[in-house]
Amino acid sequence: MQFNLADVFEATAAAVPDRVALSYEGENISYAALSGEANKTAAMFAEAGVSAGEHVALFLKNSVEHVTSILGLIKIRAVPINVNYRYTPAELQYIFTNSDSVAVVVEVAEHQNVLATILDQCPVLRTVIVVGETTAALRAAAEARGVSVVAFGRAHELPAVAEFAARSGDDLYLLYTGGTTGYPKGVMWRHDDFFRKPLSGGNPYGDEPRRDLAEIAEAAKEFPEMAFLIAAPLMHGAALYSLFTFFTLGARVVLQRDFIPATVVDAIEKESLNVILIVGDGMGLPLVDEMERRQGEVDFGSLFSVTSGGALWSTSVRDRMLAVKPDLLLRDNFGASESGNDGAFTIDEAGTLRMPPSPKMILVDEALNEIAPGSDDIGYIARIGGVPLGYYKDEEKTARTFPTRADGVRMSVLGDMGKIEADGTIVFLGRGSQCINTGGEKVFAEEVEAALHAHPSVFDALVVPIPDERMGQQVAAVIATYPDTPELTLEDIQNHCRTSLAGYKIPRKVSFVDEVKRTPAGKADYGWAKATVAG
Repeated sequence: MQFNLADVFEATAAAVPDRVALSYEGENISYAALSGEANKTAAMFAEAGVSAGEHVALFLKNSVEHVTSILGLIKIRAVPINVNYRYTPAELQYIFTNSDSVAVVVEVAEHQNVLATILDQCPVLRTVIVVGETTAALRAAAEARGVSVVAFGRAHELPAVAEFAARSGDDLYLLYTGGTTGYPKGVMWRHDDFFRKPLSGGNPYGDEPRRDLAEIAEAAKEFPEMAFLIAAPLMHGAALYSLFTFFTLGARVVLQRDFIPATVVDAIEKESLNVILIVGDGMGLPLVDEMERRQGEVDFGSLFSVTSGGALWSTSVRDRMLAVKPDLLLRDNFGASESGNDGAFTIDEAGTLRMPPSPKMILVDEALNEIAPGSDDIGYIARIGGVPLGYYKDEEKTARTFPTRADGVRMSVLGDMGKIEADGTIVFLGRGSQCINTGGEKVFAEEVEAALHAHPSVFDALVVPIPDERMGQQVAAVIATYPDTPELTLEDIQNHCRTSLAGYKIPRKVSFVDEVKRTPAGKADYGWAKATVAG
């Protein structure tokens, strides 16, 4: 059958109505209650004039309203648009207009005031829905522009029971990328493909996808009442994938307003957490620092897994987590906004990442010809099956990222590079766009970053190229150190890297900064890093 995400959630809610679906700031909301609140929110959106197929931007931090907005919109076949709340006004104006959002949901006063400054530059926008009090600046700007302002609280006055029009597996889910290498792009997913790929067919811990809603309901009843904390903001693809996956399983999602390592560690004991989802070292490093500080103070007994996705998760950080709790299961998911969940990496003692053989993942050359297993050639990792429709309103980038082979097979080629071993295992080397060519040798930024993160004084680091007259490019790094640690020099960094890296991979220039700039989800800002080392 063709799956719709709203139908899937409702099937789970009907199967385990009394089980806790969402825990947020001390409030526990059952599946039945959450579905009811989403019904109210759906009615509020419909009352505000949002129709099936229209797009609504969610300019929100993590909250119950963020969750009910996502669910409410898909219930009426509208399309939620994820928005990075740290974007500049120009970036926000771009995403609101590029996405053709007819409404924006906003809460934080600072965000409302930023929205007020760009409202007249968003011609399609006709409604602003405000969680809490509306600021004077936003109200004045909305009045001047003729935009309606709706109080989100109106949803609480509407019925919790509702009937909806029939939905389709062809309904659209639009997921905007992180935009770390330019303006974000909207990845167009059919609901059915979203369910089968990012959500692993509703069966992330099994081999076969669920066949129908009845099977989803039965599986939810049998799934243990586990607690999953999503540390990332919901505007991040990995967090959205996890939210829908855990809801499909009938699990309890623990959500926090912001990523604060101390509150995450507090929640391990207070919420009896079983799994924590992070985004690479950007979250893993500060989290393991806090775990080490609180070891012996906090009961880690319930926690059996930490899962990462969407960014580099170095061996050194994993080893430190295992030193705190040796029986932890560490899972490193490989995926992207454009490909969904591709599976979990394995890692060897040298830090090499490998993906087990899969019929949905191949290695291709620049002409999209498949590279045979056992070849020494480096190629591009290509995903096939359940591929998104493309980028919203960008045919050129769609053709480049989602090409179709001569045999009619569509694929997603994102620039991740690797080699394929004789048994079909793919060795992940790194993102081609971050590959540094120094004297003809290829250096992948992720490998050098992992080595830098293993230094006991390094809190965070990014690696980028710098021009070199003789070698073409050289390796450079931006590094932030822990407070109260000895001051490091370029020579210190180079000596450390020589213990695990070949000579041509050693940074030739280092810029020490107070803080390495990342997105709220821990994603690298390589544009900032290049400007920093060039300064």
